[in-house]
Amino acid sequence: MRYVTPMENNPMQDDELLDIVDRQDNVIGQKRRSELYAEDSSDFRAVNVILVNEQGQLWLPRRTASKQLYPMCLDMSCAGHVKSGESYEDAMKRELREELNLDLARVPCRLLGHLTPYNDNVSMFMQVYEIQDNRTPEWNRDDFLEGFWLGPQEILERIRSGEQVKDDLPKLIEIFYHKTIS
Repeated sequence: MRYVTPMENNPMQDDELLDIVDRQDNVIGQKRRSELYAEDSSDFRAVNVILVNEQGQLWLPRRTASKQLYPMCLDMSCAGHVKSGESYEDAMKRELREELNLDLARVPCRLLGHLTPYNDNVSMFMQVYEIQDNRTPEWNRDDFLEGFWLGPQEILERIRSGEQVKDDLPKLIEIFYHKTIS
């Protein structure tokens, strides 16, 4: 379920140009973010990063109330759209700097997978990365209100108990951390 504030209809706020992709993730055009969301399209790209500590806990932030989409919901450790002409990896590096004040050169990172709305039932084309680090990041206070270190099972229990989260979060946990869920 998507929670929207009136700010979502403001085309001037965060209205970056995004690449439109076909079913094989090949670029076939460009549109503004606001247009793609108005069309309820899933044919564009995003990155998601999951920060994991030695104990296997994931660091999840709570989005601020001012966010256009999913205000006050738990989110992936870091997430964002891939801007037009940008690679998945470049978008991931940019988002890490913007949201978590992390430099990819200082932390180990690996690609967990490439997901599509057609094969994996996620909201858009995405690459999901994992960063191993025990430190709580110095997150951007404009993006996140608070953060938690939680085990995958604990996250799913919170969701079952009514915790509001971005739609793809439980899917990513089940896809990439199913072995740690009992």
